Amino acid sequence: MHETQQLSLDLKRLIIETLELEDITPEDIEEQAPLFGEGLGLDSIDALELGLALQKRYGIKLDAESEETRRHFASLAALQSLVEARRVA
Repeated sequence: MHETQQLSLDLKRLIIETLELEDITPEDIEEQAPLFGEGLGLDSIDALELGLALQKRYGIKLDAESEETRRHFASLAALQSLVEARRVA
């Protein structure tokens, strides 16, 4: 599996596990679909939990109040770009 595809799958699994989305599979999460609101339907509490999970797994620190952080959480593709740019190896 290509590294980008693997990261995408890892992030989908992280979202599902962290937020205990029992009825969602990785295949259900579209790359460009919104994570919040109409897309996956996540809320601000979910964002905090997901932010902590990203920090634990990838060493990424996020400012919860930042407009930039909101953009990174817009979709799986945006989140993947953030992880690729900032993860600590």
